[in-house]
Amino acid sequence: MASTSSTAASTNTLPWCRVEKYRPTVLTDVVGNQETVERLNVIAGSGNMPNVILAGSPGIGKTTSILCLAHALLGPAYKEAVLELNASDDRGIDVVRNRIKTFAQKKVNLPPGRHKIIILDEADSMTPGAQQALRRTMEIYSGTTRFALACNLSSKIIEPIQSRCAILRFGTLQNDQVLRRLVEVCRAEGVQYTPEGLEAVAFSADGDMRQAINNLQSTASGFGLVTPDNVFRVCDQPHPVVIQKMLASCCAGSVDEAVACISHLWTQGYSAVDIITSIFRVVKTFGDLDEDRRLQFIREIGTTHMRIVDGLQTLVQLQGLAARLCKPVAC
Repeated sequence: MASTSSTAASTNTLPWCRVEKYRPTVLTDVVGNQETVERLNVIAGSGNMPNVILAGSPGIGKTTSILCLAHALLGPAYKEAVLELNASDDRGIDVVRNRIKTFAQKKVNLPPGRHKIIILDEADSMTPGAQQALRRTMEIYSGTTRFALACNLSSKIIEPIQSRCAILRFGTLQNDQVLRRLVEVCRAEGVQYTPEGLEAVAFSADGDMRQAINNLQSTASGFGLVTPDNVFRVCDQPHPVVIQKMLASCCAGSVDEAVACISHLWTQGYSAVDIITSIFRVVKTFGDLDEDRRLQFIREIGTTHMRIVDGLQTLVQLQGLAARLCKPVAC
């Protein structure tokens, strides 16, 4: 009896993302990117899958979508007919010559008109030599095998491979799309939350569904209640309320108050990169800015971000940004 209860307890503490507990298994459950998912649905319906490159930011459903497509195309033959590799780990030329080539040569009983599928996650991390070897493999085994390459930047894939693939681009998820899935997870896990708390989780993830679910679980397991304060304590990000206060002071032309807000975040131990990144994300949705003022703010933030990335990670840079944001819009 004790072993059963311990097993149940260990199951409840498993990471919700890492064990793919809430990963969709059919294309209709994939969140966001409706147009791209529709194209995959057409491929699933026709059964004629081309080589594809799926490009976009992390955590927006690229790998999940291609796995759902593979399930739809192959059905019970999925386990034998799909090879999934993370190219950031297995990225050398030997992997292409050995594992990928061996799988492409393997004979598998498939439904009529279907092909084996090789999924390469983070394919833009592959070495140029491995990509050249992969190009040749794609040519030789085009009659039996299809390739799906998931990457952040399709430009890092060599041109010969790009020309042999259909490129599907995934955009960042919207906060309302992330929120709907977070509500489903909270109900399934019995997590107590406030609406503002889930909005804070979505804000902290910045369109990354994987990060959102991980942040949700971290907050729920650490505090038991998902509220904005708890979320930002777990994620260790500057609180957007302080940044909104700073922006309001800039709109009112109050340099001293704006600088005081920046200095407050600095004394809490946040780095210049953390602060400037959060300022940019808040500015995009800050309601008290007209279009000209918002563009002015984004331009100044971008210039300061560039200086910080170049190594000038000082409080003076952030205070100077706050002072420049207080200037009126030039006519």
